[in-house]
Amino acid sequence: MNALIYAIVQTLHSVINLYIWIIIAAALISFVRPDPHNPIVQILHRLTDPVFSFVRQKMPFLTFSGIDFSPVVVILALQLIDNFMMQSLLG
Repeated sequence: MNALIYAIVQTLHSVINLYIWIIIAAALISFVRPDPHNPIVQILHRLTDPVFSFVRQKMPFLTFSGIDFSPVVVILALQLIDNFMMQSLLG
């Protein structure tokens, strides 16, 4: 049973880390204004926009002087979840 829990936690850890890198890529791409018809840009927007819009809706003060800080909040929340999960289930 411990091996199954360990495998599930490690898989969730990998998925969270992959999503964090997707968020970082989407945030970096937003600085250069890429072609919106590019398939990679569309995939990044489909993966991140629902989460960003949810955070923007709940915390409208995260946009300051035209800079959107919702990716930072999402990354911090994912790190918190990941650290809590790793410590409580494996520690």
